[in-house]
Amino acid sequence: MTTARPAQPRLTSLSHGGGCGCKIAPGVLSEILKGTAAMPIPKELLVGIETADDAAVYQLNDEQALIATTDFFMPIVDDPYDFGRIAATNAISDVYAMGGTPIMALALVGMPISVLSTDTIGRILAGGQDVCRAAGIPIAGGHTIDSVEPIYGLVALGLVHPKRVKRNADARVGDRLVLGKPVGVGVLSAALKKDRLDAEGYARMIENTTRLNTPGPDLAAMPGVHALTDITGFGLAGHALEMARGANAAVHMDMARVPLLPGVRELAAAGMVTGASGRNWAAYGHEVRLGGALQPVDQALLSDPQTSGGLLVSCDAASVDEVLAVFRRHGFADAAEVGSIVAADAGGIRLTVE
Repeated sequence: MTTARPAQPRLTSLSHGGGCGCKIAPGVLSEILKGTAAMPIPKELLVGIETADDAAVYQLNDEQALIATTDFFMPIVDDPYDFGRIAATNAISDVYAMGGTPIMALALVGMPISVLSTDTIGRILAGGQDVCRAAGIPIAGGHTIDSVEPIYGLVALGLVHPKRVKRNADARVGDRLVLGKPVGVGVLSAALKKDRLDAEGYARMIENTTRLNTPGPDLAAMPGVHALTDITGFGLAGHALEMARGANAAVHMDMARVPLLPGVRELAAAGMVTGASGRNWAAYGHEVRLGGALQPVDQALLSDPQTSGGLLVSCDAASVDEVLAVFRRHGFADAAEVGSIVAADAGGIRLTVE
């Protein structure tokens, strides 16, 4: 007689946070990393940790530079296959955000073996493998551990021409900002955890978080594109401020033009926000000036942590239409111009949202 295995708990119940909402808050991370900038930096290292960019870039020769990045987190959804897909898409995004083409990945796997079945863990890995297959790259190895919380992600490697590397720090005053994906993943994940997300909302969340940011290399080839980053755990406001600091400038954003996932404004107004949203705002809210017409919910949406979020492009005004055309060609129908890079005033580097 065989004994039935006890029902497994929801994946999200096993983690204290999910997706890019697991990130250490910006202020705490800055404190942790403050001593690392003193390390010796070889001239071949084109991008390191100095501007909190999406990936490291190391020049190999006159024609090639290696992009190296890693991302991993705890479950943002309960379906193991979807969790794997989201985590893999999110990790590979950083290669695209540097303007590169992914070439291979390594899997990072930490699972509570005594709690989850091998079938469930296998489904997580299968989701990651299918995303890598869609990106045209192999998972060439990795590392596994038995951990208290489920953790999955990738080391993602890519190639880019050294002259086409797009840092988050090279925006210019007068540039326009174009956002590739709608915002609101953190709100939907909070609603999911509280059983307030319907099937249609879940489908939108999965579609958004598993869409590879494939426009990256085409955008990097455009002379009018000056800077690229992707919107992840620090929210739209946090990553826009990183871009502003790199340019020693300020950002103006039109909230009415920021694309939102359907229903997230209403869900956020009903309290469906993550703890990471509040931690984000505590870290950089003093650098954000909100227009008087905005509602409290706009603050939550600006600081909402995005998992596998969209590319944020800083380009000259003449290139906006072409940038939007690149996004449309890759299937990003919601891409929109959302703001601009402006000169810092007496208030210093900050984000003004109207």
